[in-house]
Amino acid sequence: MGEPTVMERAAEYPRPPLLLPCDRHVRVEIFGEVLADTRRSLRVLETFHPPTYYLPPEAMNLDMLVPAPGRSHCEWKGVARYFDVVAPDGRSLERALWQYPHPSPSYQALTGWFSLYPGRMEGCWVDGERVTAQPGSFYGGWITADVEGPFKGDPRHPELI
Repeated sequence: MGEPTVMERAAEYPRPPLLLPCDRHVRVEIFGEVLADTRRSLRVLETFHPPTYYLPPEAMNLDMLVPAPGRSHCEWKGVARYFDVVAPDGRSLERALWQYPHPSPSYQALTGWFSLYPGRMEGCWVDGERVTAQPGSFYGGWITADVEGPFKGDPRHPELI
């Protein structure tokens, strides 16, 4: 069910991106709090990107999310809106998550689900393995031991930037 069983090569992921259900255990922590914990996610697989995980609203600590200004546009998924993360003690992290409220027809399954920048969190884990963030501040890919680069955003591969 979307769970990798062998090494995946990001160079072999498709364009346009593929959307796959995933039942791997995903956990996200920020400000000493659990932001998300689920075994139900969606992975977006796009050429030269590590997977981007989208998490269902019911897996999220929605009390920590505040709508943020600004939008962005993905040629495949449509218009994204952003959210700040706010801790119970008032600490905040601007525009750390996003979602597609009305994605394009091919990506309707993403409607209302959340994705985030793993490099901005205290920690993200997939099946207990700590995730490495995709290089570059623009990207939200999750690198695990079963995904092989090179990855877009890595300065060692300027041809992919």
